[in-house]
Amino acid sequence: MTLLDRSRRSATCLLRLVPLLFLLIPLRFAESRVPGDCVMERAPSDPAAPFLRHLGKDCSERERDTQAVRAGELLTALKEGNGVDLSGVVITGDLMLDELPLVAVETLAIPSPRIQAAILKSHVKKIRVIPGPISIRNSVMRGILATNVKDGLLLVKGPVTMTGSTFERAVDLSRTAFLGPVDFSEAILLREAFFIEGLFDQAARFEKTAFGVHSRFHKAVFAETVTFHRAGFNGPAEFIQVSFEKDARFSQTYFKMGTGFSGSHFHGPLDFSEAVFDRAAFFMFTVFDGDAYFRRTTFRAEANFTDAQFKGVDDFSKVLFNVEPRFTRTKVSGSRPSPGGLQDPRFLYGIGAALLVFSAVFILMLRRR
Repeated sequence: MTLLDRSRRSATCLLRLVPLLFLLIPLRFAESRVPGDCVMERAPSDPAAPFLRHLGKDCSERERDTQAVRAGELLTALKEGNGVDLSGVVITGDLMLDELPLVAVETLAIPSPRIQAAILKSHVKKIRVIPGPISIRNSVMRGILATNVKDGLLLVKGPVTMTGSTFERAVDLSRTAFLGPVDFSEAILLREAFFIEGLFDQAARFEKTAFGVHSRFHKAVFAETVTFHRAGFNGPAEFIQVSFEKDARFSQTYFKMGTGFSGSHFHGPLDFSEAVFDRAAFFMFTVFDGDAYFRRTTFRAEANFTDAQFKGVDDFSKVLFNVEPRFTRTKVSGSRPSPGGLQDPRFLYGIGAALLVFSAVFILMLRRR
């Protein structure tokens, strides 16, 4: 092989390596990326500023774990009366809200008569208070979040936002009075989610929320609109003796295990349209003051409405009952809507009359021939 041939062959090999080099360059840059590229955004050093920790979307899981926020830091901020503003972070450790200091009830300015009455009913002189807002968005909480309140209430004055966050262990906010709006939309609660005797003074949203092994809202009060639209309950769902003061929206909600609404009171409109109940659903002694819509709802197991009261419109059009439902001693004092379109009886009667007229005319024409 001549020198010229060897040179040509070397040049050809180099040309073949060029595309590979371009592929390796981004990998090289990725390998050289250091954790410092994922910068934690913090609040300015101001005693009145909220406890703020933000991580961007480009941070890896390892970087989020490296810069994890400790639950103790959150507790310190809450004790100092500061708000909490977290986004895209990992929270480690248990956050036990019974470690907050007690505050004398007589020193508190509470604008809600409903919450004032609840505090008086509890006969306690001191309660725990979270004055600032709580916002934990698109984050992961590894530990337990719990109030551990045995008597009295935990009062949260500001709004609570938990949208898009994942809670790997139990969330127990029982006996919490929320003065501001509450939003758990698109959150994932993998374990227990307890809101027993919770007081929601403003609107509450659990839209597209995924509930885990067990959910309990026993004796909760929703003073304003509450929505569970397209939420999913993977474990037992208990809404026993719950008071829904305004609109309650459960449309397209999925209940995988047993569900109980027995003894609950729906003061306003209720919408269960296109909801799915895989296991038994109990509405015993439930009172529906407003219109109740169960259009296209699917009950794959027992549906028990024994001793329920429907005072408004009860719409069960196109409901699928796989098991014979129970309406023992159910009272219906409202009206039932007439289905529209092809299901409207007036429309069907009109079609029948037109067919009779057409048939008579057709027979008459045949006889004349």
